[in-house]
Amino acid sequence: MRSLAPCPSSPNCVSTQERGERHGVAPFRFQKSSEGAKEALKAVVGQLPRVKLVEETESYLHYEFTSLLLRFVDDVQFVFDDTTKTIHFRSASRTGYSDLGVNRRRMEEIRTLIEGKL
Repeated sequence: MRSLAPCPSSPNCVSTQERGERHGVAPFRFQKSSEGAKEALKAVVGQLPRVKLVEETESYLHYEFTSLLLRFVDDVQFVFDDTTKTIHFRSASRTGYSDLGVNRRRMEEIRTLIEGKL
């Protein structure tokens, strides 16, 4: 399984592969095949504003989200683990120190939108 880069010390990143309250977040779980889960996730994420898919492999997705006002770019990566039926992810700002919780809120919004579709 592809691993995700660790979060930096700044509070502008969340990841399922981090521990602790500052950066850690629970992964998504899926019941479908990993391909079916990937297609469902792509359908949900693709409907979000200012998002661009930049890389896709069999078990990996990388998106860029651009903020409306200042055009900051956040990288959101998903890794599908078919063995554990888990989608690990990392959402991080490219620049700046604080994101005012934007990355965590985005991933929780995606969790809500994808619920029942995986």
